[in-house]
Amino acid sequence: MAQEEGGSLSEARARVGALHGITDLGHKLHFYKRWAPDYDQDVAALQYRAPRLAVDCLTQALPGPPHAALILDVACGTGLVAAELQARGFLQLHGVDGSPEMLEQARARGLYQHLSLCILGQEPLPSSEGTFDAVLIVGALSDGQVPCSAIGELLRVTKPGGLVCLTTRTNPSNLHYKEALEATLEGLERAGVWQRLVAWPVDRWELATSELEVGPGTSDNDGFISGIVYLYRKQELAQGGGSEAQSSAPR
Repeated sequence: MAQEEGGSLSEARARVGALHGITDLGHKLHFYKRWAPDYDQDVAALQYRAPRLAVDCLTQALPGPPHAALILDVACGTGLVAAELQARGFLQLHGVDGSPEMLEQARARGLYQHLSLCILGQEPLPSSEGTFDAVLIVGALSDGQVPCSAIGELLRVTKPGGLVCLTTRTNPSNLHYKEALEATLEGLERAGVWQRLVAWPVDRWELATSELEVGPGTSDNDGFISGIVYLYRKQELAQGGGSEAQSSAPR
């Protein structure tokens, strides 16, 4: 496992490990309430790479200049994804999250044009159908957070031809959720509502929170767990009332 510095890494591991063990949504929201002030420093200690990886993936596929794209950051937390988007020239950013305290942290960054409180899976996203050029959900697809059944909401608010970027962990404790998620994603693709462009496995996702996670689903026992980035394009509306999926892919 990686070298610890000043106890910060051990504390971050303890907090994130505890979070992964909470499957009740109410308990998880209470956890986020207390965690919000320390969230950024903890994920930095764990070398959490998902926001940058997801935005890298999206940037390669999104047509047109970044400043023209309207982006929704779902489960935006403190705004780590927005920081990555802003660094690449994206300016029209909306965010939603289920934790008021995390939204307070996001608002302080000053990167979002609009922020909304929304517990995805219990209520619909507060946007009209076909609003966004791209929708991202990074770090929230696991047990006790956003259920697989909510994926349709991401699609609903995406414009025809727009992009949806999703991430999840592939370490041992999240494999059951990952399997259910992939079944949902593949079912939507078979139904013809979107097309997969990218499924990008990543070894060095973040540092494991316990020795139990160092094994299958980690990168050469170097202390990192693995994850995956998915990118889909929503089906285009074809002339005459039908539809067809675009076939181009960034990779």
